[in-house]
Amino acid sequence: MTTTTSATSNHHLSPAFPGRAPWGTANKLRAWQQAAMDRYIQTQPRDFLAVATPGAGKTTFALTLASWLLHHHVVQQVTVVAPTEHLKKQWSEAAARVGIKLDPEYSAGPLGREYHGIAITYAGVGVRPMLHRNRIEQRKTLVILDEIHHAGDSKSWGEACLEAFEPATRRLALTGTPFRSDTNPIPFVTYEEGNDGIRRSSADYTYGYGNALADGVVRPVIFMSYSGNMRWRTKAGDEIAARLGEPMTKDAVSQAWRTALDPRGDWMPNVLRAADQRLTEVRKSIPDAGALVIASDQEQARAYAKLIREITGRGATLVLSDDSGASQRIDDFAASDARWMVAVRMVSEGVDVPRLAVGVYATTISTPLFFAQAVGRFVRSRKRGETASVFLPTVPMLLGFANEMEVERDHVLDKPKKDADEDPYAESEKEMDEANQAQDEDTGEQEQFSFEALESDAVFDRVLYNSAEFGMQAHAGSEEEQDYLGIPGLLEPDQVQMLLQKRQARQIAHSKKKPAEEADLLELPAERRPVVSHKEMLELRKQLNTLVGAYVHQSGKPHGVIHTELRRVCGGPPSAEATAGQLTERIKKVQEWATRMR
Repeated sequence: MTTTTSATSNHHLSPAFPGRAPWGTANKLRAWQQAAMDRYIQTQPRDFLAVATPGAGKTTFALTLASWLLHHHVVQQVTVVAPTEHLKKQWSEAAARVGIKLDPEYSAGPLGREYHGIAITYAGVGVRPMLHRNRIEQRKTLVILDEIHHAGDSKSWGEACLEAFEPATRRLALTGTPFRSDTNPIPFVTYEEGNDGIRRSSADYTYGYGNALADGVVRPVIFMSYSGNMRWRTKAGDEIAARLGEPMTKDAVSQAWRTALDPRGDWMPNVLRAADQRLTEVRKSIPDAGALVIASDQEQARAYAKLIREITGRGATLVLSDDSGASQRIDDFAASDARWMVAVRMVSEGVDVPRLAVGVYATTISTPLFFAQAVGRFVRSRKRGETASVFLPTVPMLLGFANEMEVERDHVLDKPKKDADEDPYAESEKEMDEANQAQDEDTGEQEQFSFEALESDAVFDRVLYNSAEFGMQAHAGSEEEQDYLGIPGLLEPDQVQMLLQKRQARQIAHSKKKPAEEADLLELPAERRPVVSHKEMLELRKQLNTLVGAYVHQSGKPHGVIHTELRRVCGGPPSAEATAGQLTERIKKVQEWATRMR
């Protein structure tokens, strides 16, 4: 079949399809959707993997293709597999708008004559794979696997999908994030081995965030990062104080992060207040703009909703995943002009609330997949110039994800022998002498029931946009913070960049006029105070150790004596707790000593 889609793909579709096409193109596909259709129709594959950034319109593409295949009698029925009950319902509603009737309540037995197919969850397939296999064997079927990376969530789900859909005439796999943190193979996905011997997923069509941003299909995202001083009590009863974003051990990062998100401290109220101010600014140009807090658990979600009421005087829509009315509440919020919604995980993926423009990432989930899907809730563009703003704690891992928004990833099936997810201190413990031992580290899971957050405050830290960083630290509520929160809600991507550069220049100029005693924050532009990763910290410690080891032979002094002398001269704690700046100072100092002895 060589018919081109341009002449046929919309032949039998409603004139209003797709309902949320970009400006001025209500009766035709977006360029990427048309290109993906063209590729599919030219090649007529049994399996097709389309990777498109969240918010780009995967549903529209899939339903257009389903309509084409039904119209040309390539298939007789459609089965959509979605990650959640809410998405299953959403798919059936979207399909109905283009004349494809899917039963979202199907459980067993013959399908009603009025339906063209069913919508089901991956969990539902896992329960009764043979039921679906029997249905598919009876009639030629297109299976649409939405967010197919979920088929790798458990061995049983993957095996059930293989068993149920192996006889399908056509299979269309969709994902916005094809990568997984594990190596479970994803069913019906092709893996190709690279020159490094590692197998990676191979997509048939890819439409990344960078391309979508250039096309105006998604919004540019401005990340507002907040630091602050944290104090907590460990399971051993020790009280620890640290500044969020400063280099520290893996456990300390986790504990400082959890302390920041504790609703009883000052960090969350200050960040929610800032996010609400940002929402007010955005609503000047996007009157129905909404905001979403993504919470770690139900208890915190309820507490955040209470804080929002105290801050704004208005209630927030609360969405809890085990609540039978959760799906309806999301729909009601999407159709309203209410300001705030608070949810636990449920709206992290695929849920369509296009008016969401401000987000608060208030969860400790730290996988790139979850982060990308969470940010994806805010990027769907409805008209040119809309921006999205996401508020984050200054956690190195999250800032890394934010800076890599445009990086296209594949699912890696094989991991190198030296896994990047290994404890970053494991190697250093073998090499460091007794004066520079890293602290023993737990996974953090053991401390879940004994950890206690004591105190937190919030400091505006930096703005991340388009892989660049702007701003200097400023108190919550300060004029400097307001300068960034007041960025207009309607801007072209290049205008955002230009405005942020101007804001930073103004902030630096204002800072220089302050008396020294008022400069109580780390007043350096964001790009001059990067968040140092664990790997970089490990390298600094190793470099210091190597230099100290060399100086031991040169001076005849023991390791411990040299480390103690470095601490006395340069200041700061033992190397295991020292910041990147302190380690760098000690490296310079020991190099200076060694040069003098030559």
